[in-house]
Amino acid sequence: MRAEGLRPVREESAVNLRKHELIGLDVEVVRAQDPSLRGVRGVIVDETRNLLIVEAAGKEKRIPKQGTRFRFEAQGGTEIEGDAIRFRPEDRIKKAR
Repeated sequence: MRAEGLRPVREESAVNLRKHELIGLDVEVVRAQDPSLRGVRGVIVDETRNLLIVEAAGKEKRIPKQGTRFRFEAQGGTEIEGDAIRFRPEDRIKKAR
């Protein structure tokens, strides 16, 4: 599923994103098992193994990584499945090398 105006996702962009710190990046939930989370946009303020904590509209939203597709504003709009980043941040960065 692609929203209009998005560039095609390049595999190297997704790999680069898995190597970097996510806190501070702008993110949008493209697809989620919980319909109330779809379309949530904000800044990642924290990350755990299973969650991204996003500040959206002045509130913190806890978004599970599993089963969720995220669009990061980094690298011209990269989409990535949450399952691909479902590790503790320090372990995720090591695995991507």
